[in-house]
Amino acid sequence: MKQYFVYIMASLTRRTYVGVTNNLERRVWEHKTGAIGGHTSKYRKHRLVYMEEYQWVSDAIGREKQIKGWDRQKKVALIESLNPHWHDLSVEWYGDSPR
Repeated sequence: MKQYFVYIMASLTRRTYVGVTNNLERRVWEHKTGAIGGHTSKYRKHRLVYMEEYQWVSDAIGREKQIKGWDRQKKVALIESLNPHWHDLSVEWYGDSPR
């Protein structure tokens, strides 16, 4: 069975990026190393601070769109409901530096 993830990456200044993927470990690696470039690389949004798992891609995409539509305060509340100190949830996957 396939898994899909909605995730939030953040910078040290707590600017956020919301995304969806079917391979969270690979996608976070791409963000951390700048392999893809773009918004998260430019603004150094390299910390995984929130994630949700879904069985159906349509549910994951719907949730991603919902969260992207929220104001900053609501996104912060969501992150802090499970990760109040904004720790990088992927540190154990690669250590402090994936490079």
